[in-house]
Amino acid sequence: MNKVAIVTLVSMILSFLFFAFLFYVLFKLVFDFILPIYRTTQKVKQRFRDMHHDAQAPPMGAHPPKSSSNGSPQKGQETFGDYIDFEEVKE
Repeated sequence: MNKVAIVTLVSMILSFLFFAFLFYVLFKLVFDFILPIYRTTQKVKQRFRDMHHDAQAPPMGAHPPKSSSNGSPQKGQETFGDYIDFEEVKE
């Protein structure tokens, strides 16, 4: 083989190795970094939507509280006195 053929062959091998390495790096970047970040953001968005939906919807089986028309307590309820705040006295 002459020198030109050897240089061409080495050049082709190096360019193949370079593109193979470039493909490997891009593959790892996409499947080990970008895709997991995308999936995680989608899951977080879905959880926020679910929490928002749960906050907007009334709880299952819950009924709105019934208010009495008069100011007297209903049957079964006790009335308590006013709350008196106090401070502890140190001796």
